[in-house]
Amino acid sequence: MTTTEALTTEAAGAKLPSSLHTIRRGLALSPELRVGLAGTLGLSVIAMSGRVSVPVAVQLGIDHGLLAPGGPDVGVIVAIVAATAGVLAVTTWCSYLMMRRLFTVSETALATVRARTFRHIHDLSMLHQQSERRGVLTSRVTSDIDQITQFLQWGGVILVVSIGQIVVTTVVMAIYSWQLALVVYAAFVPLMLVVRLFQRRLAAAYGEVRTRVGAMLGAVSESVVGAEVIRAYGVGGRTATKLDDAIESHRAAQYRALRTSVLSFSAGELAAGLATASVVVVGVLLGVGGSLGVGALTAFLFLVALFVQPVQIATEVLNEAQNAVAGWRRVLDVLDVAPDVFDPAESGRDLPVGPIDVRFRDVHYAYPAGAGEMGPTVLTDVDLVVEGKSRVAVVGETGSGKTTFAKLLTRLMDPTSGGVLLSGVPLTDVRFASLRRRVVLVPQDGFLFDATIAENVRFARPALSDENLALAFTELGLTDWVEGLPAGLETPVGERGEALSVGERQLVALVRAYVADPDLLVLDEATSAVDPATEVRLQRALDAVTRGRTTVAIAHRLSTAESADEVIVFDGGRVVQRGPHASLVRETDSIYGRLHSAWLEQTRPV
Repeated sequence: MTTTEALTTEAAGAKLPSSLHTIRRGLALSPELRVGLAGTLGLSVIAMSGRVSVPVAVQLGIDHGLLAPGGPDVGVIVAIVAATAGVLAVTTWCSYLMMRRLFTVSETALATVRARTFRHIHDLSMLHQQSERRGVLTSRVTSDIDQITQFLQWGGVILVVSIGQIVVTTVVMAIYSWQLALVVYAAFVPLMLVVRLFQRRLAAAYGEVRTRVGAMLGAVSESVVGAEVIRAYGVGGRTATKLDDAIESHRAAQYRALRTSVLSFSAGELAAGLATASVVVVGVLLGVGGSLGVGALTAFLFLVALFVQPVQIATEVLNEAQNAVAGWRRVLDVLDVAPDVFDPAESGRDLPVGPIDVRFRDVHYAYPAGAGEMGPTVLTDVDLVVEGKSRVAVVGETGSGKTTFAKLLTRLMDPTSGGVLLSGVPLTDVRFASLRRRVVLVPQDGFLFDATIAENVRFARPALSDENLALAFTELGLTDWVEGLPAGLETPVGERGEALSVGERQLVALVRAYVADPDLLVLDEATSAVDPATEVRLQRALDAVTRGRTTVAIAHRLSTAESADEVIVFDGGRVVQRGPHASLVRETDSIYGRLHSAWLEQTRPV
């Protein structure tokens, strides 16, 4: 099941896993939450003993102090007060230890879950990530886990405290009067039925809330990232309307969930009033019959208040609990998506030392169409060999399969059928560590991180010295360009490199690939946005960069093809031509001949 399908299932209100099942899986995912749980509950019971000690002190003070034979006994009252104060001091300390432990454990556990979820999202194929809105994926690691954290640190504390308080209070109530204890529990039986009834409705309601949060974050992220296009086309009004709709959908979902929660809370208030009234009536009757003293009845009324309070709070905690369970369920949905490109890790192999040659063996590829179905085939019967240290240009019209070829070559995706081999080793058997160290892809968007130019280049080689960094730019003929920047190599590039032009981003990306020193360099139209003057200089530098290593360049500008050892022409997902540029260009009626003629026409001076 993909993450998109999981969201669709929730949004449609389909049957969801039970809250208990989700909690069990969540606890299995966070073993830190279970470590020392018995000790934490023990501290909770001790902490709650302090609250129960007050009604007991009241009963003892009345029966043995105020109503003592011969008149009130001040000494007994003082002793009871002092003992109660001591008990409260100890139980307050236990309460502090319990809460500190819950906060520490929950933060540690959820930080682990957050990291694991992020790594899993990162391991998902490009197809999974491209099919999911970025804001939705981000919400799984941020707001959904934040919701779980909030519950564990506040609702979880209240829940543990409430359980301890209910257990201790029940025991003391039964000691004073088992009859009145049964009366209290009988008053709350209907509430238990109501809570069970509302639990499933709350789960569905808060599942919808978490879905709407993800959609809202996606809309916000899209409007911020696309601000330049939105302003350029003057569609701010439509974008604002779309964002308003996402916000309104979230508000409506939150309102429906809270309305259900309020009904549940109101049922708790009704049960609490019924319990108190019943205890007063039955307690008076027992008192008249002589089986319950004044002090015991007064203490029992205090105990009823202590019992009712956590039960009422539990209805509120249920609200947060279902919200947290919905968040946990969404996190588990992501973790349940199995990556379709696996790292063989310890069972895999490293690429052999030396030049890398490439073999595509009867490769077919079709992009998934959803629901387990495959879409149209975009690569068909690709069977070719690229010799080590050769420079190959891959050309073709838009949609011919060039970029898909590059993604399969670098194992961003796996073929639907057939196999890709590097130096005789199937790509599926190559450890990612070895693959990423020996094979580098420079994508056409030239993505940069929000850092300086130097830091972006060092991303490929962190230990690179300042001297070697400057030398890399010199060897690529980019010294003049660097000197023209405001702060040279320390110039910040901005988020996604947006402080630089598209062509400048591609220059930095090429230098980053150069210092990585791969044995196989894959350029996915990496010079497509470079101006003609820079292209000439960059092409000379690329001749030096690619010498001695296997290079596959997805070429948009055919100047790349002219300087390649061999040209591979794709059309409709098939290899239709192959050979040196000089040979292919003579076939003027061929696909490559027409592409080359069109390119010459575009580049001819006006």
